[in-house]
Amino acid sequence: MSQEQPRRPQAEDQDPIKYGDVFNVSGDLAQKPVAPQDAAMMQSAETRVFGQTQPGGVAASMQSAARLNEQAGLVGHRDVNDITGDRGVTVMETQVAGTRIVTESVGGQVVGQYVQPISNQPAQAGAGAGAAGDDAVKLTIGEALEATAHTVGDKPVEQSDAAAIQAAEMRATGRNEITPGGLAAMAQSAAAYNSGCAREEDKIKMSDIMSGATARLAADKPATRQDAEGVVGAEMRNNPNVMTTPGGVAASVVAAARLNEKSANQ
Repeated sequence: MSQEQPRRPQAEDQDPIKYGDVFNVSGDLAQKPVAPQDAAMMQSAETRVFGQTQPGGVAASMQSAARLNEQAGLVGHRDVNDITGDRGVTVMETQVAGTRIVTESVGGQVVGQYVQPISNQPAQAGAGAGAAGDDAVKLTIGEALEATAHTVGDKPVEQSDAAAIQAAEMRATGRNEITPGGLAAMAQSAAAYNSGCAREEDKIKMSDIMSGATARLAADKPATRQDAEGVVGAEMRNNPNVMTTPGGVAASVVAAARLNEKSANQ
């Protein structure tokens, strides 16, 4: 019996590359194919903020996926998704404690984040070259938590968020218990409330908890790699998909820890 040769898939047999294949997104957006005009919008948005498309960044990933979809005849060159057409793409810049946080979103969902030190700040009066190195910007855990009010502020608080906030608060304060009325206690209450809340618009959002996070901590400290690992583990263990939220609590603490390490090594 002769062996049947594999058949080259035709366009109608292929599935386009969808947003869920490229980014950690959910809902309708995850099932939408990446279209050329979506990528063009993100490229334009990145260029406005960064001055150019970021190598290996969100726009570059979208361009690659859209190009493959177009070459396979699965999307047209002028195609744009209804979600991106209605809600657009955004590249938002926020400055927190001498740090530039750039968050990229498609259809309201975070798909990428960049954290950069602001290097053009004037040196403090009387500080010499040695002192400037010693006084390198150190982002605290509280500041990292506060940043999430900007990056994922519209996200309803879930159990994974509450667990990550609890781990972060314990590491910031050095205590092994939840502070009554503190961030973790508020987050746990919000997650419990949201789990029984039927209407999305009535759920407690991250910005409701994380705005002014630094002032709500009994103590604070610069974020370290060990802190980041603890927060990442707490968030992943309490997420049904065993993953962290882009731009969320764990991601922000990781970004702060990395920046602190980079500053210390300069």
